[in-house]
Amino acid sequence: MKARFITLDGIDGAGKSTNLAVIQAWFEARKLPVVFTREPGGTPTGEALREILLNPETRVSLRTETLLMFAARQQHLEDVILPALQNGVNVVSDRFTDATFAYQGGGRNVPLRDIEVLENWVQGGLRPDLTFLLDVPLEVSMARIEKSREKDRFEQEQADFFTRVRRVYLDRAAANPQRYAVIDSNRDKEQVRQDIKNTLNRHFGF
Repeated sequence: MKARFITLDGIDGAGKSTNLAVIQAWFEARKLPVVFTREPGGTPTGEALREILLNPETRVSLRTETLLMFAARQQHLEDVILPALQNGVNVVSDRFTDATFAYQGGGRNVPLRDIEVLENWVQGGLRPDLTFLLDVPLEVSMARIEKSREKDRFEQEQADFFTRVRRVYLDRAAANPQRYAVIDSNRDKEQVRQDIKNTLNRHFGF
């Protein structure tokens, strides 16, 4: 069975952490080889850049922020994602380039064509085989963030920022429905879990 590259994405507060555990349990139950990783991060260099990017005290230009995201991604690809896939190991990443299009492109208004240039340069033809897009109304996202943790640099943005982020996510999913599985995560947790498992079953042919 060909190794798959699967990503999980969505606005902050959409429930990624909770549902990563669902995906992990699915892989474990079928004894399929898999590596779980995250962006920005996944490597020592990526984790160091993550600290910079998420730190509320960081002050960088929009281009610098975007380039740092891709710098972390380049190392992530070289050290983790590509070696795993080449060795027949599935990869599940908490965020990938869709997040850059959504947060830097949508939220920060970095031109999408500039992000596309970086995407092609860093990734070549590599794209995820399947992307779970967890979607919730903005007010639900904001309420979850408020009560769950101290806000990072992105979570401190205003509502209009996240409105733009969410719009780009949904636009990208609508433009490529074969790759994206949009999951309404503002429902009973068991319904969300079942949707994710059903999607994985279909994707892997179980």
